[in-house]
Amino acid sequence: MSKIWLVILLFFGSVAGAAAQESTADSLRDHLYGGRLAEGLDAMEARPDGDAEASFGIAILTLFSGIEDLVQPLYAHGFDPERGVAVSPFFGVLGAEGGQRTPEPLTYDALRGYLAAFSDDLDVAIPLLLAAAEDDFSVEIDVTQIRIDIDGDGEAGEAESVGAFLAMAAGTGQRLDMGSGMAPDLGLPATTFAFDGSDSIWLAGYSQVLATQSDFLLAHDFEDFFNAAMHRLFPGAGLPMETHPNSGQLFMDRDSDALLADAIAMIHTINWPVVDRERLIGARDRVLSVLDLSRRNWNSILAETDDHLEFIPSPYQTPLAPQMAVTKEMVGAWRETLDVSEAILRGELLLPHWRYGDLGFDLAAWFEGAERTDAVLLFTGLDALPYLKVGEIADAESFAAANGVFGGSIWNYAAWFN
Repeated sequence: MSKIWLVILLFFGSVAGAAAQESTADSLRDHLYGGRLAEGLDAMEARPDGDAEASFGIAILTLFSGIEDLVQPLYAHGFDPERGVAVSPFFGVLGAEGGQRTPEPLTYDALRGYLAAFSDDLDVAIPLLLAAAEDDFSVEIDVTQIRIDIDGDGEAGEAESVGAFLAMAAGTGQRLDMGSGMAPDLGLPATTFAFDGSDSIWLAGYSQVLATQSDFLLAHDFEDFFNAAMHRLFPGAGLPMETHPNSGQLFMDRDSDALLADAIAMIHTINWPVVDRERLIGARDRVLSVLDLSRRNWNSILAETDDHLEFIPSPYQTPLAPQMAVTKEMVGAWRETLDVSEAILRGELLLPHWRYGDLGFDLAAWFEGAERTDAVLLFTGLDALPYLKVGEIADAESFAAANGVFGGSIWNYAAWFN
């Protein structure tokens, strides 16, 4: 009889444990979908030790909290996800009308502070994501439903969801209006994946991608660039080129001429002195970390034995859509591309320069010795001279495997595979 009761107790104990795990996943989704990130962190930290889903929850909430902490001040200074892109010379789109809010003045030092804090926040999230990847968990998340409080009003509306921005990027969404709280017509299917340890590694890799960009900027003095061109990204934030209105005309019309002039100024002022060598080398090291994490990610994916709502399926798992199918050839080509990229970053394989056919550009030496980043002089050749050397130079054959398998879609796969 005692054995029967023991079996019953073990059964109900296992059921209770499963219920607790389900409750953790439900709580995580609830906080992610509601954009209540700080509250979610408290809820996850209150879970019992050893709760793998809670460990992942802490990691992903920390990541999105860091993103929110960057986005909120940028939005306050006039950069919102539509308006900033719509007036950027990089995209060549004119005349998107802004909302009724008045942006706060932005200074160069303030922007550097935001970027530095963002890198620090990502450096907190990355080890948490990698630690979570060591545990066995699976949490279903509809990524389009994740929200962050972009405008800092204490609530994350539908227009502040990942889905809204995916729709905008794809051209299927309407204008985002943070003030109304109305979401655009997304025109996107629900995108639900079962996030597991492999995906946690993937998120850590993408966090390094974001931190690389931040640290690369911070390694330089880009104040002239800020003064000459950043008003395009932060209209109304009191930058120098907005001191006087555009009233003259040169070639076309007033606005088109101003856009062309600002694009020229942007290129001209990408002449940034290196002010933090350690951070510049660190940016290179972050890219190396991205490559290493991509290898770890694929090792983890290929070792999976389940087959459920995979974000990146292995060749042996079921893709959620036909275009998401991954073949063994793709995995092999991607791993070969990672090796080639690492060789370039380490200076073992040189980059070609159009002007110096028999000499290659040593990217590793540039990271370690460059005194400035001047886009024009690097391209035309003067600033490349100190870093030219004899050696094996990368060419189309170096990436033949990737080109053969991915073709013109290589960059789409690179963004997905990370």
